[in-house]
Amino acid sequence: MQRTTHRRRLLARPVLLSLAAAVALTATSCAKSEDDASNDSATSAAADSEQKVASPAADAETCTIDAYGAEKLDLENATVGFSQSEKEANPFRIAETQSIKDEASKRGVKLLTANAQSQFSKQISDVQDLLAKGVDLLVIAPLNSDGWDPVLQAAAAKKVPIVTIDRKINATACKDYVSFIASDFVEQGKRAADQMIEATGGKGEVAILLGAAGNNVTTERTKGFKDRIAEKAPGLKVVFEQTGDFAREKGQQVTEQLIQSKPGIKGIYAENDEMGLGAVAALKGAGKKAGDVRIVTVDGTRNAVQGIVDGWISGVIESNPRFGPLAFQTLDTFTKGEEVAQDIVIEDGAYTADNAKGDLGKAY
Repeated sequence: MQRTTHRRRLLARPVLLSLAAAVALTATSCAKSEDDASNDSATSAAADSEQKVASPAADAETCTIDAYGAEKLDLENATVGFSQSEKEANPFRIAETQSIKDEASKRGVKLLTANAQSQFSKQISDVQDLLAKGVDLLVIAPLNSDGWDPVLQAAAAKKVPIVTIDRKINATACKDYVSFIASDFVEQGKRAADQMIEATGGKGEVAILLGAAGNNVTTERTKGFKDRIAEKAPGLKVVFEQTGDFAREKGQQVTEQLIQSKPGIKGIYAENDEMGLGAVAALKGAGKKAGDVRIVTVDGTRNAVQGIVDGWISGVIESNPRFGPLAFQTLDTFTKGEEVAQDIVIEDGAYTADNAKGDLGKAY
């Protein structure tokens, strides 16, 4: 069967979808933080933390099972394979995996899982093993964006549709994979820059703790931040950039080097919360006081939001990891033969000094 895609233009400014209008795109997340209590406050917080999808225009690029070249099936009777990329020490990955497991259990879907432990070669082997075990559908949280050809070819040979979440695979939508579900990482970088400009007054030297190399999240969060700084605050200079690999320990080590080489640094943009928390530890170790160096991060973990309450972090841009409901709704819609969007963009919130204490229950 010849594969075709529906080529359509995305809307520039997203509008929240209503649940009724979101059949092909939207699901809501039910995963709670591990220590959420079963009370009205926790229930409200869980509802507020649900993923919401930004609506594309009516002519957005979509995919159908016929265009993809797969066969219709009943999701309830299918086996879904989930490949997690990183060690589940990071709260983002813990919440992400739990959300996938919770939704599979809720729907009564058989789920096989694998964790690559932050090793790309293992992730490729993991997915090939899931295919060998006979999964009908795949949800992949990629470690890297490149290097997926062996998996894509194997999945195509078995006609197994793939949905990717959080990080993008450099391949062709509605040919190599069905949909990519994630936040707008460039927009996250821009919003982080806005918070940094407000925190610093738009002047001084700032540093970037870069995420891991080789994936679109790092590239796009960096681009968004730098572009917005250049546009709105030319007096704010990025004078230091080094990878912290999205890890707390590495973020602390890099920040220790930073405050030695750039003692006058005014702000630190950490491209995830874990590196930002590492930066806080380094500043405390150097005898700094809360607020001496402004820190802005991306994710929305409970510890980082608490850091705002405590005065060590100026702001956090949310990146919601609760992909389970949305991923399974996308698979369900797709396998029934209906259209799904090729790019499903999540709308994220933000935490500031004004809302951090009240919204702490939404964090993960």
